[in-house]
Amino acid sequence: MPETSRRHLLLGGAAVSAGALLTACTSNEPKAAGNSSPAGSAVPAADDKPGTPVTIGFAGPQADHGWLNAINENAQRRAEKYSEVTLEITEGSNDTATQIGQVQTLINKKVDVLVILPADGKALTQIGLQAMKAGIPVINLDRIFASPQAYRCWIGGDNYGMGLNAGNYIGEQLKDKPNATVIELAGMDSLELTKQRTQGFDDALKNYPNIRKVARQAADFTVESGQAKMAQLLQAQPKFDALWNHDDDQGVGALRAIAQAGRKDFLMVGGAGAKSAMDAIKADTSVLKATVLYPPTMAASAIDLARALGQKKGIGGMSELEIPASITLYSAVVTKDNVDEYLPTGFS
Repeated sequence: MPETSRRHLLLGGAAVSAGALLTACTSNEPKAAGNSSPAGSAVPAADDKPGTPVTIGFAGPQADHGWLNAINENAQRRAEKYSEVTLEITEGSNDTATQIGQVQTLINKKVDVLVILPADGKALTQIGLQAMKAGIPVINLDRIFASPQAYRCWIGGDNYGMGLNAGNYIGEQLKDKPNATVIELAGMDSLELTKQRTQGFDDALKNYPNIRKVARQAADFTVESGQAKMAQLLQAQPKFDALWNHDDDQGVGALRAIAQAGRKDFLMVGGAGAKSAMDAIKADTSVLKATVLYPPTMAASAIDLARALGQKKGIGGMSELEIPASITLYSAVVTKDNVDEYLPTGFS
């Protein structure tokens, strides 16, 4: 997430997507009554009245994780909704040099707009600057470039808010329990987003003096790492009241380790919003009681923003003639009470 001194547009209740604001994106006309997305679509449909043809270049990292694969799928499905949009999509890579080369190819093709989810925001800043200097506006998706000059608009998740909301949910569940203890299964500590999620979680717990965090273990966002690191935590902590797991993919492994250990004496909160997590929350037969969203639907919204830029239009529902400079998505907490609302956004 960008530095806190930057001004962001907070999309409070729009955690299903950036949809509340982008629903009439690229249209200066009122939204038609009854306009809705087809079953299974993650994001409410934007105004699909054809406009000026736009070629959008999309470059993301390798889809070696459920969330990243959902990013690609959301972008492709959204582009298919618009007859005038052509999507030039790269294979994706976690190697920065390869991704730079892929973006360079899109620049050479003279696409109208670029949507880039960089494998490393800092490392790809120069290619973002190059595109902007070439007159190709850039939508910077999630992992932010080091300079605001490298993008026209940033849209992404709120990592600090994700941790904050997870901590507040756990705090409310345990606020009446004396000497409550919690543990944390984090993501990769080499990533800034992991540090932000932990900071948000720790800050939330400061509001609950009866709760103490007694252990933290970093994993690698994979099923295997989640299972291995969770097994270590369970062995080291024979008793605790709640667990926050940063990532639902590694949470699959964590739940395996919990089941193998026969543990049912605590509640678990996940992160990101995988369909498997939402299904488990709805079934209510495991320790997993909630997950905090980090919506991959941001990629669909990025396509809407790119289309708006290419057609020189603003966003319906806002008075401004231009799209915003940044949009931070809200990290809603999904529980058994509201899971049916969010299930369509769950990713595999």
